[in-house]
Amino acid sequence: MGSNSKGCPAGMKATSNGVFQGDNPLDYALPLAILQICMVVLLTRLLAFLLKPIRQPRVIAEIVGGILLGPSALGRSNAFLNALFPSKSLTVLDTLANIGLLFFMFLVGLELDPKSLISKTGKKALAIALAGITFPFVLGIGTSFALRATISEGVDKAPFFVFMGVALSITAFPVLARILAELRLLTTDVGRMAMSAAAVNDVAAWILLALAIALSGSHSSPLVSVWVLLSGCGFVICCALVLPPIFKWMSQRCSEGEAVNESYVCATLATVLAAGFVTDTIGIHALFGAFVVGVVLPKEGPFAAALVEKVEDLVSGLFLPLYFVSSGLKTNVATIRGLKSWGLLLLVIFNACFGKIVGTVVVSFLCRVPFQESLALGFLMNTKGLVELIVLNIGKDRKVLNDQTFAIMVLMAIFTTFITTPLVMAVYKPAKRMAKADYKYRTVKRKNPDTQLRLMVCFHSTRNIPSMLNLIEASRGTEKREGLCIYALHLMELTERPSAILMVHKTRKNGLPFWNKVHHNNNHHSDANQIVIAFEAMEQLSRVSIRPMTAISPIPNIHDDICACAESKRVAMVILPFHKHPRVDGTWETTRSEFRCVNKRVLEHAPCSVGILVDRGLGGTTHVAASNVSSSMTMLFFGGNDDQEALAYALRMAEHPGINLTIVHLIVRSEDVGDVVSVVDINDNPSSTDEMVLSEVKTNICGKSSSIKFEERGVKSLGEIIEVVGEYSRGCNLFVVGRMPKGHVAVTLNNVKCECPELGPLCNLLTSPELVSISASVLVVQHYHAL
Repeated sequence: MGSNSKGCPAGMKATSNGVFQGDNPLDYALPLAILQICMVVLLTRLLAFLLKPIRQPRVIAEIVGGILLGPSALGRSNAFLNALFPSKSLTVLDTLANIGLLFFMFLVGLELDPKSLISKTGKKALAIALAGITFPFVLGIGTSFALRATISEGVDKAPFFVFMGVALSITAFPVLARILAELRLLTTDVGRMAMSAAAVNDVAAWILLALAIALSGSHSSPLVSVWVLLSGCGFVICCALVLPPIFKWMSQRCSEGEAVNESYVCATLATVLAAGFVTDTIGIHALFGAFVVGVVLPKEGPFAAALVEKVEDLVSGLFLPLYFVSSGLKTNVATIRGLKSWGLLLLVIFNACFGKIVGTVVVSFLCRVPFQESLALGFLMNTKGLVELIVLNIGKDRKVLNDQTFAIMVLMAIFTTFITTPLVMAVYKPAKRMAKADYKYRTVKRKNPDTQLRLMVCFHSTRNIPSMLNLIEASRGTEKREGLCIYALHLMELTERPSAILMVHKTRKNGLPFWNKVHHNNNHHSDANQIVIAFEAMEQLSRVSIRPMTAISPIPNIHDDICACAESKRVAMVILPFHKHPRVDGTWETTRSEFRCVNKRVLEHAPCSVGILVDRGLGGTTHVAASNVSSSMTMLFFGGNDDQEALAYALRMAEHPGINLTIVHLIVRSEDVGDVVSVVDINDNPSSTDEMVLSEVKTNICGKSSSIKFEERGVKSLGEIIEVVGEYSRGCNLFVVGRMPKGHVAVTLNNVKCECPELGPLCNLLTSPELVSISASVLVVQHYHAL
């Protein structure tokens, strides 16, 4: 017999005995809930995939998916509705949806850092946020008069006015962050102001919603509303005083890189549920308790990240979509009938857009924000999302909104969010706003080598950094030069996970996200701390400027960020990490295969030269101080632009007092005579440019520096090239090579099996199993080519 669940509606049992015993699984709570979850997830993911090309946030797909399953579309069929969403299952569905929503609001609370909100929200952002709340709130109250006089007769004035005002004044912070990231506006002035203003708006919306809920109870005495509000304030104060020290104590006992104690996670999740129970008992909805716990929980250290990791996938992937279905089942677009109803829908949409956009634009313009940016801010602040649905559903459950008003407000939320991305793209294009940079030095090779060298060093994990730091140290040049400017670009993948927004928030607060830990856990000497110290030490050098930057994008688009940053900063070379790392036995292990495609796209679209560092532990696992640098480098020169650029960079590194450079010029050896002849290109025509460059090196550089040696080696086959490489690999720390060498000798490299074409044939040879004994890192260089 199936177990009986007394809490289920209408005596509905939890599990069936199976179809072979004559039971229909859809008549039982558990199998029906499983089918509902699967159907919701499948439909919303399909819609998200279809809407992705037009760059719509996933919340649009989830809201539309819920509406399609409701009485507006598929639910118009009574057979479908009674089979899959019978009324007896709705209590179970709503309970699961609200449990998912409870923990999701805990995650949303984790996104908001009160300290940062208070200390770092500028006057402009605060003014924009207040205008974005006040104008639409007033228009919402005005709109409620029209609605109450027509389709919402008999509703209490005060709660209806407040609910309408809140519904029109909300800005969805998580959805806004997602749109900004998709449009690559997070690091722009518009993005920063929009995020700060939306964070303030989010907090204000929750306060106003608490007020609306307090006013909408079924009580007769106004004193009850006062007690609800006072109790709610007392709860927030109690949480702010009691919970942070406890959570901080837990966080301090969680070490970086180690598993978080399960009892701490369990205690925190139980606290979220208990807080939800308290606020529900007070009368201001269980979601508030979960949200407040998320806000007061310390954001630093591994504890918060571990909580997010354990909660978000299950909640946002399975349970949260149920809330959109629960909302969709209450939304019946068919209730909007007649010209009057459709006219009211247009009125609500117009007032929502007018209040938010015009209010934001006017105040932004008064704050001396350019008109284009002001307009973009107005459109961005008009974004709605999950919080909007929460407000509307609470209003519907408390009989403040009837079916028709609820449907109108849901359609308004969909429309205002849907138009945000295309309107922002139309009025605000950073690519157009910032004229294409026409800078002079797109390569390391230049007529005047004393000019400042600008490099952009990219990394996507702390594992890349020690070798990159040692490469930076080697690139400093001599005292007579203008110096070295490094842009350290942290590549961060923007995923669909809610924690990606937490990552965005942290990144806005810190130039390099992994710098946080050293300031909050001084007793914990992790690898990240050592990296911070190394960066700070490098930054303090008189002639090396390191400027941290962050690129946050989906992997398919992150190369655009790299190229745009290189263009705007006028760098001469972008240096990327290889997507593989060596094993102990010398073979290669793929760590982040998706970054291979990133490297390929950067090579195709870069506005400057590009280098890929194939790291075998250049300089060890930590940054080597200038006085301790003792490295041997080998530059293999065949011919062509890539080799010339690689040679120019190698010569720059050879200026470091601790580096010895050997330039090996591989040339054709006559098969008959056995002597060497001049280097020739692929068409057997002498390469005058190569000859001029090498002549300059031999006469003006090698003769003046004892640390630079120039040698010529004659080869006639791939086997002889391998022999030469093996000979020079002894004691070598770094090979510097061109990506696509030219010349008659380079033709022999066509026989090399290129597993990674982005590295070119010579670098593939240096990393091949035939040369597994080589322990030197390889820097492969591509000369800038005009697009």
